[in-house]
Amino acid sequence: MNDDAEKSLAMVLRGARQALQAERRPPPQPGPGEVRLRVRACAVCRTDLHLQDGDLPMARWPVVPGHEVVGSVDALGAGVTALRLGQRVGVPWLGGCCGRCRYCLAGQENLCDAPEFTGCTRDGGFATHVVANASFCVPLDKLALDDATAAPLLCAGLIGWRSLRMAGDEARVLGLYGFGAAAHLIAQVAIAQGRRVHAFTRAGDSAAQQHARELGCSWAGDSGQAPPEELDAAILFAPVGALVPLALKAVRKGGRVVCGGIHMSEIPAFPYALLWQERQLVSVANLTRVDAHEFFAALQALPPLQVHTHRYPLQDAERAMDDVRAGRIQGAAVLVPQ
Repeated sequence: MNDDAEKSLAMVLRGARQALQAERRPPPQPGPGEVRLRVRACAVCRTDLHLQDGDLPMARWPVVPGHEVVGSVDALGAGVTALRLGQRVGVPWLGGCCGRCRYCLAGQENLCDAPEFTGCTRDGGFATHVVANASFCVPLDKLALDDATAAPLLCAGLIGWRSLRMAGDEARVLGLYGFGAAAHLIAQVAIAQGRRVHAFTRAGDSAAQQHARELGCSWAGDSGQAPPEELDAAILFAPVGALVPLALKAVRKGGRVVCGGIHMSEIPAFPYALLWQERQLVSVANLTRVDAHEFFAALQALPPLQVHTHRYPLQDAERAMDDVRAGRIQGAAVLVPQ
């Protein structure tokens, strides 16, 4: 690629509560230990909405959002040997860690004291090109999905996987609150593992409920409804704090409620009786590189995932964000540079 002949297009957020702005700029150059990717697809995550809404205090402005990136390596920084030119890789939310704090040293890089986040503290994939830390890229050579279909797996899939693992192998009856990009993927994984999955959606969202049933969920209903049986565990993907008491009420004694989002509205007061009898309320924070390798390895042994995507040109990123925010699509919104 001739850098002088081609400009990069990036959709930039200059601050909280602002609209994305298209910007032409020279393609970014990778530094030591980095690679540059030609972006092939980037999915839109609810975290991108939280970024735009000013809910993420660690955000760097201006910034290019997007952390569900699939691209091909088109430039190598000094010292990069594990990746090759032309290789297809993914770039997830966790874009770097310090490697020195107590959490990194304990194998908990998702809790690093000085992390980097793709599309938040460093530029992400709402662009034609992105620079990423090579050691945090995920090789996708063995993934039998096209670029746009693979993109949602880099966060919706990975966070869903970590949340499912946090729910526990013993959780055979599982509730998923908020049946969007993450839930529709991890429901299929859980069902393939032999679990019974109950899907909870916005009130009256018959399309999402039908989608859940088509994917094999045993039951689908409104979030305010009681499921037909007690849950061993529940995962909350919807960023709605009022769902926490409802989920605690739905799980059995000793059950667990996992909050899978990075941001949530305030959790209302609830009686201690909902938490009593050793019910647990836990959160999932970010992800690790081990999560990524385990998830993509696990997919090789499962039936092919049905990944429902709605594709948008990169220039329509603001419309894609609005559609996700309004719940106008089933599955995941994916930006595809032209």
